[in-house]
Amino acid sequence: MGRLFVVNLEGQIYSCKYCGTHLALYDDIISKSFHCKHGKAYLFNKVVNVSSGKIEDRLMMTGMHTVADIFCVGCGSIVGWKYETAHEKNQKYKEGKSVLERFKVSVPDESSYLASQEADGGGSDEDDV
Repeated sequence: MGRLFVVNLEGQIYSCKYCGTHLALYDDIISKSFHCKHGKAYLFNKVVNVSSGKIEDRLMMTGMHTVADIFCVGCGSIVGWKYETAHEKNQKYKEGKSVLERFKVSVPDESSYLASQEADGGGSDEDDV
């Protein structure tokens, strides 16, 4: 095996629950309304420090999808899956996106992040994702 290069992220970070490897930024969340075997899951626009498993078709709650499990490069734990192809027209927005299972990641303290955004004039009038 070659040398492992790990991307270090800055900001509100989601990391592997088991080894602490950085996986995604809070700002890259598209939706928090996903579910998996262990409960909540989050859809991200970009995830780093993961490797992909075998591509396979899976029947999910929203229809048939071609997906690949994703694994933490630090410890090899499965942390979620990546959507390769959505077979339903209204699910195409998921293609190329990744889902991290909440049970398998450490979550940043969102309340302190939101407070700092409001203090900086950031924030949004939109509903929670």
